[in-house]
Amino acid sequence: MDRKLLDILVCPTTRQSLALLDSAGLDSLNRAIAAGTLKRGDGGTQTDALREALITRDRKTVYRIDDGIPVLLAEDSLATAQAEGFPGA
Repeated sequence: MDRKLLDILVCPTTRQSLALLDSAGLDSLNRAIAAGTLKRGDGGTQTDALREALITRDRKTVYRIDDGIPVLLAEDSLATAQAEGFPGA
């Protein structure tokens, strides 16, 4: 992801800055997705594994990146509290 773009992106609901999610966080979320337990902000189940994602500064909310494009929609956000063992701040 372009560093200039990353510097200006913020969470649409909390206005917190965003950073690329590390591999440990991606692994944790993908395990929850595979188990069918990860829900999006709209209540639907996230079924597609994540390759890249952005995370808020407080590490509570994740937004996926599809083909290099951040999907910054509250209804598509993922709460990290749903993923057992998600690495904290």
